[in-house]
Amino acid sequence: MKTLSFTLAPVAALMVAAVVAAPAFAADLTVAFPTAAPQGKIMVAVFDTAETYGGHGQPAKVAMLDAAGGETRVTFDGLPDGDYAVRAFHDLNGDGKMNTNPFGMPTEPYAFSNNAVGNMGPAGWDRAKFSAAGAVVQTIDLK
Repeated sequence: MKTLSFTLAPVAALMVAAVVAAPAFAADLTVAFPTAAPQGKIMVAVFDTAETYGGHGQPAKVAMLDAAGGETRVTFDGLPDGDYAVRAFHDLNGDGKMNTNPFGMPTEPYAFSNNAVGNMGPAGWDRAKFSAAGAVVQTIDLK
């Protein structure tokens, strides 16, 4: 009778290499808007760099919540550990954009992570950023 003989060392080495090469996706970010009115949509954008937060590039994640249907929280699963910032606005009339007055001031509620406020404009990255690792919840009041 022939016996097949092999060693598990090469298989184990491949498995270890696969685990080491895999990026660390451990952050699950939940963004909640407890004060949102039950109408329209809430537009949420998550940024992972100061540059993209400042308008130079695309958000890392986006979501549109149906506030009229009672949806006021969203979870972004599997984000790499790191720094993030959130921008959101409540599209009360459902036209898909943030409405402003003739002076450019928003007429619909908006907010930033950490409930950060800006000075003569949106809150800056330094005020809005937070670290995400594991399960993180940002509770944001739309104003």
